[in-house]
Order: sequence, then structure tokens, then C-alpha cells
Amino acid sequence: MALTPDDVVTKQFQHVRFKDGFDPDEVDDFLDEVVLEWRKALDENAELKAKLAAYESGDRPAPVAEVPAAPAPVAAPAVEGGAPAAATAGIIELAQRLHDEHIAEGKSQRDQLVAEAKAQASKILADAEQKQREETARLERERNVLEGKIAELHDFERSYRMQLRSYIEGQLRDLDEKGGPAGDASAQ
Repeated sequence: MALTPDDVVTKQFQHVRFKDGFDPDEVDDFLDEVVLEWRKALDENAELKAKLAAYESGDRPAPVAEVPAAPAPVAAPAVEGGAPAAATAGIIELAQRLHDEHIAEGKSQRDQLVAEAKAQASKILADAEQKQREETARLERERNVLEGKIAELHDFERSYRMQLRSYIEGQLRDLDEKGGPAGDASAQ
């Protein structure tokens, strides 16, 4: 069993008769001073453990002024099982719970950010695919229009060549017809 300040306060000594000993009041006063110093040391130890746990979990340690120190009464009854060990275990349990909560919160935020990033990536990809389809369709329509114009120009060229050939052939025929009788008359 661990010795606690309360054990010192409540310890009763038996008076021995017929022997010289120490003044019981002086011993009690001295033990009260020991208990006070011991409690201060235990409070400081608990505070340092809390700071260490907070530091290990990534939290900033709280300033000393923010950690309340509850003074215990000097004449408190004895507590079996070691109160500082229970307080330390409570602090460690609290630190572990806070650590687990921060880890869970971090994982939750990570999962949320990953999900948002995936959703945004999917949206960007879908938008890009839609834009690509629209651009391909627009270019296909433009190609069809240009192919239609090219076909019209080929038809126009063919028609123009035929008309030009017909005109030239007609002019040559006219020239041959006018040239035949007029040429005969002028030759005479």
C-alpha cells in the first residue's frame, strides 16, 4: 500500500508510559508541515503529468495558473488504495480519452477532405468530358458545313467548266460558220 498524505495525518501513535519521548504536539505540527509539502509535490506532479499528456497528444500545455489546485484538509480521513495513484490513473485516462478523440476527429476531417476532393475531382472530370463532347460535336458540325461547302464548290467548278466549254465551243462553231462563207466570198 502506498503512503499518502492522509495516512500521515491520521496516523495515531500509542503513548508509552514511563518512557521519555517526543512532545506529541510538536510531532503533530511537524507532520502537518510534511503533509502540506507532500500535497504540494503531488499536485505539482499531477500537473506535470497532465502537461506531459497534453503535450504528447499534440495539445498546447495549459499555463500553470489555469490548473486549479484544490487544497485538501489537513485532518482528512485515511484513504485506502493510494489516492495519488487513482488521480494519476484518472489523469492518464483523461489524456488517453482526449488523445483518442483528437485522433478520431482528425480521421473524420481527413475522410471528409478526401471525400470532398474526390467529389470535386469527379465534378471537374465530368465537366471536362462534357466540354470535350460539346467541342467534338461543334467541330463535327463545322466539318460537315465545310465539307458541304467543298462539295458545292466542286459542283460549281464542274458546272462552270461545262458552261465555259459550251461557250467556247459555241464561239468556235460560230467562228467556223462565219468564217466559211465569208472566207469564200473574200477569197474571190
